[in-house]
Amino acid sequence: MPPETQIKKVAMPDSVLRHVVLFGFKETSSPEDIQKVIDSFKALPSQISEIKDFEWGTNSSPEGLNQGLTHAFTLTFHSDKDRDAYLPHPAHKEFGAVLGPHLAKVTVLDYWTKP
Repeated sequence: MPPETQIKKVAMPDSVLRHVVLFGFKETSSPEDIQKVIDSFKALPSQISEIKDFEWGTNSSPEGLNQGLTHAFTLTFHSDKDRDAYLPHPAHKEFGAVLGPHLAKVTVLDYWTKP
């Protein structure tokens, strides 16, 4: 294969940093308002290269222990430095402006994965 067509593989680290964000929305926020927040959050990986993976979903637990938190988002970083670059990033700040008027509750937890 010619060098210009070879795919450069990036080694995955043995451990990654997960940034877990849980939201509860105000009762006054419409489904359209919440979807706008979701879409804005989903756009961040295309705007912030330090985000290595992104996934999200809504609570489906039958236990009733979610304490008003309904939406979960998990971002993956390969270093503390990458996460620390994400936090003050202008695109993250813009997302915060979209989120702010609709946010009732938030919990954030970061952890390094372990085998």
